[in-house]
Amino acid sequence: MLNDIDSARNLVELFFKRADERRDSPFLGAKHEGEWRTRTWGEVANQVCVFAENLRKLGLGDGDRVCLVSENRPEWCIADLGIMAAGCITVPAYTTNTERDHAHILDNSGAKAVIVSTDKLAQPLIPAIFRTGIVEHIIPIDEVRGYQGGNLECHSWSSMMEGDPVAARSAVETRLAGIDRKTTACIIYTSGTGGAPRGVMQHHGAILCNVAGAAEILIEDFGISKDERFLSFLPLSHAYEHSGGQFLPIAVGAQIYYSEGLEKLASNIEETSPTIMVVVPRLFEVLRTRIMKQIEKQGGAAKTLMDKALEIGERKAAGKARLRDKPVDFVIGKLLRPKIRQKFGGRIKAMVSGGAPLNPDVGIFFESMGLTMLQGYGQTEAGPVISCNRPAAGIAMHTVGPAMRGVELRIAEDGEILCRGELVMHGYWQNDAETRRALQDGWLHTGDIGHIDDRGRIVITDRKKDMIVNDKGDNVAPQKLEGMLTLQPEIAQAMVSGDKRPYIVGLIVPDAEWALEWAKANGEKFDLAALQDLPAFRTAIRDAIDRVNKDLSVIEKIRQFTFADEGFTIENEEMTPSMKIRRHKIRDRYQDRLDGLYRH
Repeated sequence: MLNDIDSARNLVELFFKRADERRDSPFLGAKHEGEWRTRTWGEVANQVCVFAENLRKLGLGDGDRVCLVSENRPEWCIADLGIMAAGCITVPAYTTNTERDHAHILDNSGAKAVIVSTDKLAQPLIPAIFRTGIVEHIIPIDEVRGYQGGNLECHSWSSMMEGDPVAARSAVETRLAGIDRKTTACIIYTSGTGGAPRGVMQHHGAILCNVAGAAEILIEDFGISKDERFLSFLPLSHAYEHSGGQFLPIAVGAQIYYSEGLEKLASNIEETSPTIMVVVPRLFEVLRTRIMKQIEKQGGAAKTLMDKALEIGERKAAGKARLRDKPVDFVIGKLLRPKIRQKFGGRIKAMVSGGAPLNPDVGIFFESMGLTMLQGYGQTEAGPVISCNRPAAGIAMHTVGPAMRGVELRIAEDGEILCRGELVMHGYWQNDAETRRALQDGWLHTGDIGHIDDRGRIVITDRKKDMIVNDKGDNVAPQKLEGMLTLQPEIAQAMVSGDKRPYIVGLIVPDAEWALEWAKANGEKFDLAALQDLPAFRTAIRDAIDRVNKDLSVIEKIRQFTFADEGFTIENEEMTPSMKIRRHKIRDRYQDRLDGLYRH
């Protein structure tokens, strides 16, 4: 299996190899009218080939970019593989993008065609298409309402599925001979510190290298077979799900079932019985809370067993396992853990957490309940997985495991984690300055601070960069939001926060001149501290924040805010001489106040 991945020249070639081996076996599953229905490997391979040839008939050529805006569904995978099989480059976009986000990606990538799944997702996308004037073709998967303007040609999904699959396969294979591991497969946009999303150029070899490293762990530590089943939940526009939730199952010949969304995730897990789950920490936190509440509600023996399981698990995690715990652990293994496993479909082998830091307590809970939890680490610029915990190296929840196969690590003099290997991007699309900053002498500078322990596992101690990573693994550039906030006349300074949290909050310094005018207009004495206690003053600041929120995506919106006691200055050490805010100083002072915004 690993030899196939190592020898594959590109991702589509590897897909065809698996499709030919498993032609009539189920591959992609989704729920329709209350029933799970699957498409076979052979059906999908035919659709990929026909779609690719129809893209070429539209006039798309080698290296042309095609934007893909869709929720997770079988057509996402077919479109992605079809774009690559046509010799083009996939540009995934988040379903939460605003019109402005779409306009930036379309303009920066120069996409000639766009695939969009639903009318709802087309609403912010079509104005962006007309604004940029670059896109020539739009391909809706479902029906979308009519529109007027420009020379945009619309092609239905069904028309793109028409053609001779045998002739199409032959044409695709001829084209694939010219696509090697160094060829760009996709451009995945990730937020930069300056705010404008940067397009990470992931080549076929980067994803294949990532997939080989992940497959090795699954094969050697979990004995996976070709009967594995993945449940796809994270957005496929996220590099983590794209590599780990799509191309990893393709590489090992597994099935992919698409979840109906967060509300139905728990039932989807029980219905589909996945063997591998690739998820962000926030989901594990939600599931942990739900399981604990259910057991506490039962009370009696169930709660006693859970409490004992957690005590034993915490001792094991601390390296203080006791021999006398074994009889109790045996009872827990017979009476409690099978019931917990059943909530995950009864077949789960491993759950992989990535995209954001995992709270060790959450990892210990699932390990205590008999579910193997692996924490990974990486970034879009590295395919995206750099390291992952694995039983062979000893799973420690305070680490993110050893480097994966094909990854070379180094710790810089300032403690920054550097990595090198085929998994590292070739650069940012049309952004040489940022590419030179991130890639130096072949080494990717991750922006994270850490060290490697005596067992070769990475321990991350701090973030060199300021990027906020929320509890779902989404990246949010704070400078972008702060810059937009301080453009409002009501706001002089701002710092946003939200690392490992469910949403973004803001610390606001009102503009003194504006506040003075407001006080006069409202018959109030000008005292900035006293004004902040007035509901009407707070509402005025809230209105300013809401104006900013209108131009932000769902993950970027500032949901709650509080006031700072005074402005950020060089004198109070909350600003550098070059007039940049010192986040750690501000957080130290206002952390309790910011934490309180999540208790509303």
